[in-house]
Amino acid sequence: MKDFDNWNENKKQIESSSINRNFREKEVWFINMGLNVGYEQDGKGEEYLRPVVVLKKFNKMIFLGVPLTKIKKDRLFYCTFKFKGGDSTAILSQVRLFDSKRLKFRYGKVSSGDFDLIKRKLTDLIR
Repeated sequence: MKDFDNWNENKKQIESSSINRNFREKEVWFINMGLNVGYEQDGKGEEYLRPVVVLKKFNKMIFLGVPLTKIKKDRLFYCTFKFKGGDSTAILSQVRLFDSKRLKFRYGKVSSGDFDLIKRKLTDLIR
């Protein structure tokens, strides 16, 4: 059973935060992903964190991002690429809009080639 009450308390703190983080496209950030419904991707640990690639920055407050996993999957809804000396997989079916208040810490940057691959596979998925 998911502890939605605990996540809700964390979410209240995140919402009241006034910290502005400077983020850019191609960057990977650990964000407070939270607990979500059903098969929607969740964060892990006490802060419900998950790495996310910033796909499109709309302004200093919101961005389109795609969550990552270490589990290697080569299927239609996934895009595996090299990151920090290992494999990382973008969960394309979980792409969504995020508020920058969720950003916890910058983890790295995806190479230009891999970033283009992720965007291309996402575009193919929604066609």
